Amino acid sequence: MSKKRIAPSLLAADFANLQRDIEMVNKSEADWFHIDVMDGVFVPNISFGMPVIDAIAKHAKKTLDVHLMIVDPDRYIADFAALGTDILTVHYEACTHLHRSLQAIKAAGMKAGVALNPHTPVSLLEDCIEDIDLVCLMSVNPGFGGQSFIENTYNKVKALKALITRKGAPTLIEIDGGVTDKNASELVLAGADVLVAGSYVFKSPDPTETILALSKQVNS
Repeated sequence: MSKKRIAPSLLAADFANLQRDIEMVNKSEADWFHIDVMDGVFVPNISFGMPVIDAIAKHAKKTLDVHLMIVDPDRYIADFAALGTDILTVHYEACTHLHRSLQAIKAAGMKAGVALNPHTPVSLLEDCIEDIDLVCLMSVNPGFGGQSFIENTYNKVKALKALITRKGAPTLIEIDGGVTDKNASELVLAGADVLVAGSYVFKSPDPTETILALSKQVNS
């Protein structure tokens, strides 16, 4: 069985001590850094801008998994590539020409991800799943951290896994929102490969230990 990855979401980190939190993730059993970029238009919140991501990239020693919750993401593909992004995920709902966006991300040297909001069915990816390196299923409504997990996510993971298997695609399944030790095992059982954890990690008494426990739980 391939290793299941843990991707702490820096949206929940302490912005006044961002370097400290990045170093913690570097030294931990986490596999990726998950970075949410919000524009206040596609989602009702604003998060990191380019200078902050540039600062993160200078210190981060692990895969940079950048999730764009923005309108017109194509405008910024080259910028995120220049910052050292490894995986760039755009929202299905924000892309008029999804296939073209995926090709542009790959042409810029990054892996291409597609995120689906809770109400968007996985069947809409039928025609381009072979071109997608990662599908990020939103298990909360995007825009804010600390929300409750949407139970229907398990069914979506299973449906997506079935589609990936049927098409013989190499696509990874990522879950973003409300991930804790209470649902991690069941998500992996359903077919998830990458678990994004924000508040659960950074608001815990010992984030390093929390990451370790979560990694052990899903890889045992």
